Amino acid sequence: GAALWLFLSGLACGRPTDEDLLLDLVDRLCSYGEERDAPRILGCLAADYSDFQGRSKSETEEMLNGYFRRYRGIAINVLRSRVDRLTAEEASVQADIAFSSGAAKVFRKLAKVSLDNYRLLLNLGNSSGEWLVTYAEWRTLGAGELF
Repeated sequence: GAALWLFLSGLACGRPTDEDLLLDLVDRLCSYGEERDAPRILGCLAADYSDFQGRSKSETEEMLNGYFRRYRGIAINVLRSRVDRLTAEEASVQADIAFSSGAAKVFRKLAKVSLDNYRLLLNLGNSSGEWLVTYAEWRTLGAGELF
């Protein structure tokens, strides 16, 4: 999916654009969530990261580890993502994601079946050529709200 597109666009244009890198980061964060890989998720967060509930990076680590202990078989599908704002130093990205957990992960992933849809809003900063998440918020979406 996104990794192949990123690779092909890099071949065609010499290197991926910042927009390509940002959308790939959203895909990777979701993959890391499915893999229950808190260290890799945290590696994508800036040192001064916070979320909409005021959680710091270390508090987010506690939240993720607690969640991963409670839930098995996490499936996350990126339904749609877009870059809303982009400068050399800052960006804002929105993504609608379908999320579910429990038994039959493979079926839900292939069929894109979800119990919960979320809108994820990320603000990112470009530090030394690497995009890192500085702020995140998410909220549950109704079926008619997907963009």
